[in-house]
Amino acid sequence: MKGPLPPEEFALKETSPAIAGAGVPGDKLTCTYDLVEQMQYLYVRVVKAKDLPGKDVSGTCDPYVEVKLGNYKGTTRHFEKKTNPEWNQVFAFSKDRIQASIVEVVVKDKDFVKDDFMGRVIFDFNEVPKRVPPDSPLAPQWYRLEDRKGDKTKAELMLAVWMGTQADEAFPDAWHSDAASVSGDAVTNIRSKVYLSPKLWYVRVNVIEAQDLIPSDKGRFPEVYVKAMLGNQISRTRVSQSKTLSPMWNEDLLFVAAEPFEEPLVLSVEDRVGPGKDEGLGRCVIPLQNVQRRLDHKPVNTRWYNIERHVIIDGEQKKEIKFASRIHLRICLDGGYHVFDESTHYSSDLKPTAKPLWKPSIGILELGILSAHNLMPMKTKDGRGTTDAYCVAKYGQKWVRTRTIIDSFNPKWNEQYTWEVFDPCTVVTIGVFDNCHLHGNGGVKDSRIGKVRVRLSTLEADRVYTHSYPLLVLHPSGVKKMGEVQLAVRFTCSSWINMLHMYSQPLLPKMHYIHPLSVIQLDSLRHQATQIVSMRLGRAEPPLRREVVEYMLDVDSHMWSMRRSKANFFRIMNVLSGIIAVSRLFDQICHWKNPITTVLIHVLFIILVLYPEMILPTIFLYLFLIGIWHYRRRPRYPPHMDTRLSHADVAHPDELDEEFDTFPTTRGSDIVRMRYDRLRSIAGRIQTVAGDLATQGERFRSLLSWRDPRATALFITFCLVAAIVLYVTPFKVVALLCGLYVLRHPRLRRKLPSAPVNFFRRLPARTDSLL
Repeated sequence: MKGPLPPEEFALKETSPAIAGAGVPGDKLTCTYDLVEQMQYLYVRVVKAKDLPGKDVSGTCDPYVEVKLGNYKGTTRHFEKKTNPEWNQVFAFSKDRIQASIVEVVVKDKDFVKDDFMGRVIFDFNEVPKRVPPDSPLAPQWYRLEDRKGDKTKAELMLAVWMGTQADEAFPDAWHSDAASVSGDAVTNIRSKVYLSPKLWYVRVNVIEAQDLIPSDKGRFPEVYVKAMLGNQISRTRVSQSKTLSPMWNEDLLFVAAEPFEEPLVLSVEDRVGPGKDEGLGRCVIPLQNVQRRLDHKPVNTRWYNIERHVIIDGEQKKEIKFASRIHLRICLDGGYHVFDESTHYSSDLKPTAKPLWKPSIGILELGILSAHNLMPMKTKDGRGTTDAYCVAKYGQKWVRTRTIIDSFNPKWNEQYTWEVFDPCTVVTIGVFDNCHLHGNGGVKDSRIGKVRVRLSTLEADRVYTHSYPLLVLHPSGVKKMGEVQLAVRFTCSSWINMLHMYSQPLLPKMHYIHPLSVIQLDSLRHQATQIVSMRLGRAEPPLRREVVEYMLDVDSHMWSMRRSKANFFRIMNVLSGIIAVSRLFDQICHWKNPITTVLIHVLFIILVLYPEMILPTIFLYLFLIGIWHYRRRPRYPPHMDTRLSHADVAHPDELDEEFDTFPTTRGSDIVRMRYDRLRSIAGRIQTVAGDLATQGERFRSLLSWRDPRATALFITFCLVAAIVLYVTPFKVVALLCGLYVLRHPRLRRKLPSAPVNFFRRLPARTDSLL
C-alpha cells in the first residue's frame, strides 16, 4: 500500500543538465568530466621574472605581478629586494563573467606610498590558445615587458596563458576570480580537496593474569583490577575474584586505534583499597607498532610484560628498580573486522581492516556535483543574508570537498569524483555546508544546509542519474527545505560475475560471525572511531571540521526520538498491511463475497490436493510472474529523504523539543532529569529494534519491487529455475532432502550465514529515505 505523495517542494526532480555522460553532445574536453557541465576558464600561470629594473635607492625592487581582466584583478605575493623573483602562481578567470577583450599582466614594485609600474604584457583574449586534456600542460614562455608607451624593456616575464575547463590540473590550487574577496590564509579554506580516513584497527587486549604483586598494605589481600588506556579511551576489567598476589581475569578489552599509531597502550594494575580510593601497583607501556596483527580467528601468542612502579621523590617521578611483578597478556591488532565509523544502515564501506582480506572491486562509482539552487541565507554580512556553500561527499575511506562558492544562493561547482566499489550494498553520502571560516571566525561552526544519501544497489549499472535532491534539515520548529542540490550519479560495473556473487556473501567480514561483538561493544567502539576520524581529518589543511564529519557519519542517529519511533512503527504497519489485505481477501473468499472468485479458488484447491507436486512450482511461478509484472513499474529514480515516511512534517513541537534536547537533559529538576534520561536510553533501544523489524519486512517487499534491479533479477531467475526443477523432481524427494538439510548434524553446519540469508540481508530497505 503506497502512502500519499510528498509535497512538491520536498519531492525529487529529474533534471537534464548539459553533460556528455547523459548523451548531450560535447567536445573532447568532456571526455574526462562527462558527468558535469563544462565551465570555461582563462588560466594565467605567472612563473618568474628576470632582469627587473631597480626602483629603490639600493638598486633593487620589491616586485609582484597583477593580472587584470576587466573588473577582476589577481595579485601574486611580493618579494623584497629581489630582481629575479619566482612566483609560480596560477590565476583562473571564469569565462561567463569576462567582459574584457584583453588580458593585462603588470609587474609592479611595492612601495609605501604608491606602487611603481615596472612593465606589462598584454594578450588578446580571442588569441588565447585552448588546451585539450589529456595534453601535457602548456609550456610557459619568456615575454619582454613593455613600458606605458608600448616600447620593449630588458626585463622579461615567464608566463603561460590558455583556455581550459575545471578538468585542468591547475584548477584546484588556482586563484579564482569568483573568490576575489577572499584573501590571506582563508584562501586555503575555499579550495577543493580529497581526504582519506585513517586506517582503523580494533585493538584486542586479553588480560589473563598477574604475578607477584606488591601491595602497600601487606596485611590484606588486594582487590585488583586492570585499567587500560589508549589515548582518551579507558577500559577496566572486573575486580579479580582470586584474593591472592597472583590474580587472574582472562578478560578481553577492545579499543580503536588509527594508523600511524601515535599513542601507546598503557596498562596499570590498581588495588581498590576503599570506596572511591584506588592505589596503583604498577603499569606497563606497550607501543602499538610492536603489537602482532592477526587476520583470522586463530589466537596469537601470549606474552609476559614487566610491571614498572613509579614513585615520586623530591617532586620528580622516578622508576622503582626493585620490582619483579609481571602481567600476562595476549594483545593483537584484529584486522579481520570492519571498524564501524558510520551507522550500520548507511555504511559506505564493509571491508575488513587488513588489505590482504579485501576482495576485488566490482565497479566504479562516479559522482558529479553540479550545482545547488535556491539556498537559504545562512548568515548575515554587511546587513544582508549570504551563503558560502561547499559540498562534502563520503564513500569508503575517501572524502571529497568541493571548492567554496562565495556569496551565492545558486552556486555551481561542476566537480566530478570517482570511487572504487567493492560492495554494491553500500551508500554514498553528500552533504552541503556553509563555510563560516572565511574571515577568521575561529569559534564558529560550519552550518548544515542538508545532505543526500544514495544506495548503490538501487542504481542500474551504466546509467547516468541526473536529479535535483531537496536539502531537508530538521529544526526545533519543524522540517525545513534549505534548497536543492543537483547531482549526476553513475555506477559502472566492471565484473558482473563478481557483483552477482557478492549477493551470496556475508555482508560483514567473517570475524563478525566467528567471534561476534555485542551491540554495546559496537556502539562504544563506533563512538571512539568517529572521534578519531573527526580529529584526524580536522588536522588536515584545509581541515574537514568536526561538525562536518559528525553530521556526515550520523553520530547522533542512536539518540531517542519520538518522531523516529512513530516512523518505525508505521513502517512496520505498512509491511503488515500486505498480510492484513491477504487475510481480508481470504475472509471474503470464505464468505462468498465474489462467487466466481470463490469457485475458482475451490477448483484450484482441488487440483492442488489431487496433484500436490504442483504446489511449489505454482508458487514460484506466481512469484516470477509478479516480478515480471512489477518490472514495468519499477522505480526509475534513486530513493531520497521522505518527510512523510520520517513523520517530520507532522511532528509535534514538544516531540521536536525532546528530540533536540541535550543528553543528559536540561529540562526540569534532578529527579526528572534522571528518569528522563533513563527513559530515553531504553526507548532508543526499542526504537532501534522497531526499525530493524521494519527493515526486515521491507526487504521482503523489495524482492520483487526492482528497487535493487540485480537482486530482483537474481530472485526471479531463481524462482523460474526452482519452478522448473521442482516440477521435474518428485515432491517426496524434495521434502525428504529439505527435512534432512534442516535436521543435519552440527558438524555439517557452518558458523557463517547461508547464501539465502546473505542475499536477504543485502536487499534494500527504506532506511535510506529516513531523516
